[in-house]
Amino acid sequence: MGVFYGFLPELKKQQMKFLKNSLLILFSFLSCSVFAQNHQSQKKVVFIIVDGIAEDMLNKAEIPNLNRVKKDGALLKAYVGGEKGGYSETPTISAVGYNSLLTGTWVNKHNVYDNDIKNPNYSYPTIFRLLKDQFPNKKTAVFSTWEDNRTKLIGENLEATKKIKMDFAYDGMEKDTLNFPHDKQSVYIRKIDSLVAGKAVDYITQNAPDVSWVYLEFTDDMGHRHGDGEILYKAISFEDRLIGKIYDAVKEREAKYGEDWLFVVTTDHGRSASNGKGHGGQSERERNTWIAINKPNINAYAKNNRVAVTDILPTITNFLDLKIPVTVQQEIDGIDLLNNRTAYHLKAELLSDQVLEVTWKTTHPSTEWAEVYIADTNNFKNGGTDSYQLLGKTKLNSGRFTFKMKTRHSDIYKIVLKTKEGFLNTWINKSTK
Repeated sequence: MGVFYGFLPELKKQQMKFLKNSLLILFSFLSCSVFAQNHQSQKKVVFIIVDGIAEDMLNKAEIPNLNRVKKDGALLKAYVGGEKGGYSETPTISAVGYNSLLTGTWVNKHNVYDNDIKNPNYSYPTIFRLLKDQFPNKKTAVFSTWEDNRTKLIGENLEATKKIKMDFAYDGMEKDTLNFPHDKQSVYIRKIDSLVAGKAVDYITQNAPDVSWVYLEFTDDMGHRHGDGEILYKAISFEDRLIGKIYDAVKEREAKYGEDWLFVVTTDHGRSASNGKGHGGQSERERNTWIAINKPNINAYAKNNRVAVTDILPTITNFLDLKIPVTVQQEIDGIDLLNNRTAYHLKAELLSDQVLEVTWKTTHPSTEWAEVYIADTNNFKNGGTDSYQLLGKTKLNSGRFTFKMKTRHSDIYKIVLKTKEGFLNTWINKSTK
């Protein structure tokens, strides 16, 4: 018995030591888990617009870095130009394409019809305003070979954009003719593109803004000057190398800090079918573009359709878990490329006897019931709101809804299909009669 009682204090010491070590291990594990979760929640976005590269040109140039993004995610067939022949038909012009990406809408809404950018409709917010409205302290950056992207499209410091201010901007060098004398072969643009990409690499590596826009121009200049051929294809390869450096910076941040980056590269328009020198029209080559994205979880809509440049904005907002106001959601013309979307390509027509027919496509069978709404005003474009009336509910899988209108008393009807995954919208107006 004496031996037993002598051993008991030592046994308790060992038990306490074991318990202490176990608690330390548990605390360390929990701390690491919280640390990892915090870093996993750090979602960041870079989107790059490289100007004027038609879809077919990617097959004629050396693009190892775009192919690297494709290997990590996907290289999607895409289009610009809105609905050909419809109310949303959009010129295949540079600034027009940029703004379709920035706002997720076509030209009939954002109102940028050419590179003069005379009267943008800032009622349709850019991705930067949507971010700042919800997270004022999150950081934004623009690296651009064209200053108008910041001053006119983003609308920095304007009353109409709530005086939005980019946290970092690197642009305007095209106006510095002393250090960048303008030459006939646009060598100065090539130099500026290199500086823009280099600054993006350095700033992203060191500061990791939450949303960054990089714009590169040299390919469009070579297209206008030389058209189809080796000079343009080599320019595409040059831009691909710059894209690769930016992608390296993103990959480094992911490896070093555990951040989750969405990396998207696209173009603003294709090129004319005859010689590749022009753009602006509605030919297939001018409309057909591409989107490279580093995420492999592409949804069925993106896998099986030619997607739109307007799809990039909702992809970004959903990735960042932004809460977009319903009034804005009802105006966005694109849909997410990553999260599941059952319905797409909403259309509406007013048939004889005032029968409204609404149709859409679906990616897979669904038992969901959807709601169809209508408004006969477009107050949103002037900063107001539209009052939507519920017309009825319908099985999403049917792909069709009809409604007998009493009278046609408006020049415009805005139709919205509401599903559990989000909104689709389309219009009926004089141009769609």
